[in-house]
Amino acid sequence: MSAGFAESLRGQASSGTPRQLHLNVNVNSSGRHPASWQVQPDPLGFLNPDYFEEIGRLAERGRLDAVFFSDGFDYGAPAVARPWQSLDPFIPLTAVARVTEHVGLVATVSSSFQHPYNIARVVASLDQISGGRAAWNVVATRSPQAAPLFGLDALAGHDDRYARAAEAVEVVLALWNSWDRDALIADRKSGKFADVDRIHPIAHRGEHFTVSGALNVPRSPQGRPVLLQAGGSAQGIALAARYADAVFSVAHTLEGAQEFYRDVKQQALAHGRRDDQVVILPGLFPILGSTEREARERKQWLDDVAGFDRELESLSTTLGLEPGDLHLDRQLPWDLLDRTTVNSSQGFAAAILDLARRDELTVRELLERNPNGHRSIVGTPEQVADSIEKWFVGRAADGFNLNVDFFPDGLAAIVDQLVPELQRRGIFRTEYSGTTLRSNLGLEEPS
Repeated sequence: MSAGFAESLRGQASSGTPRQLHLNVNVNSSGRHPASWQVQPDPLGFLNPDYFEEIGRLAERGRLDAVFFSDGFDYGAPAVARPWQSLDPFIPLTAVARVTEHVGLVATVSSSFQHPYNIARVVASLDQISGGRAAWNVVATRSPQAAPLFGLDALAGHDDRYARAAEAVEVVLALWNSWDRDALIADRKSGKFADVDRIHPIAHRGEHFTVSGALNVPRSPQGRPVLLQAGGSAQGIALAARYADAVFSVAHTLEGAQEFYRDVKQQALAHGRRDDQVVILPGLFPILGSTEREARERKQWLDDVAGFDRELESLSTTLGLEPGDLHLDRQLPWDLLDRTTVNSSQGFAAAILDLARRDELTVRELLERNPNGHRSIVGTPEQVADSIEKWFVGRAADGFNLNVDFFPDGLAAIVDQLVPELQRRGIFRTEYSGTTLRSNLGLEEPS
């Protein structure tokens, strides 16, 4: 641990302000489990705004920090196996904004295909209509199928995509800062609507973008929208440490999560930031039951509905293999994996491989333990809360990006069973302290 990081932690401990656990819900269409759409009341709910409004109301009832929408451009061709992220995130998030007052609204937008001005404007627009609850999750698209949709023969290389992402973030931040808070006057008596001297056009000329002018959306009610980042590669971590307010990560072991936590916060300190200006949120996939047996029966029921074939296909895609390369009662084909280029999330793939190698799991055991990337806990609210508290107190996480087995039932279980247990332990809020996403996350408003 660096001296600066250790001193920062001591400062937090001596300030008298207890750390606050943060919880988001990951709204990935029908739910995290492959069988989610088959057990939902309406398997086509992912196309209905009422569906997302119910999720938003549940999240706010549980005092969660935010609802998080990932995004993608294709539909899993050639075969559509389950619901996908079909709607542009800003459409369902606008529906959520209309029926809630506090819960944050996180939209994923790819810097690989979107221009920074468009990103700055659409996020700022959601931020304005929600009263300061919007966030941009920065991603550099990794799916080869997305390139031809935008008229490209192929994706740029990993390093080039992240270089473009870093420059896009710089431009978006500059555009968000192009308005002073008091630039809008709207003085009826004098007839003066805005003070143009408090609007500051930018002049950016970089490797990927040339942008001149100011944003046409006034300054955010929360200073600027929150910036999140979810890449687990070295370039992704560097981008997060320099710019992000919060980081979504993949971690399966306490030690690995603690290492990631230290790495990001130490790099943030090197950029002149305080470590508490970056909130670390690993993914967590709880499957709850009032008893451990009930939770395991719920998991088994979902597994039986899905069948191993679909889970094998999903795992093989994540690892860059063919389904026929995997055999249920054998370990992963390490010889093939050593020669395979992973086109999916490097963080997901690395977490799965680390878990399989560490515990010498067969493919069947791996699917039972970790069907889709994020750490999964099957158990009672008390058991899940024990793990959350251990990671939180042990500086492996500042909170979690929660995945749900299927909506809305799985989220209702989290809100009605897990959240009260965390509140009873005194580590999660019982009421919102403010109305903006920054206030939910305990972040200061930027100057």
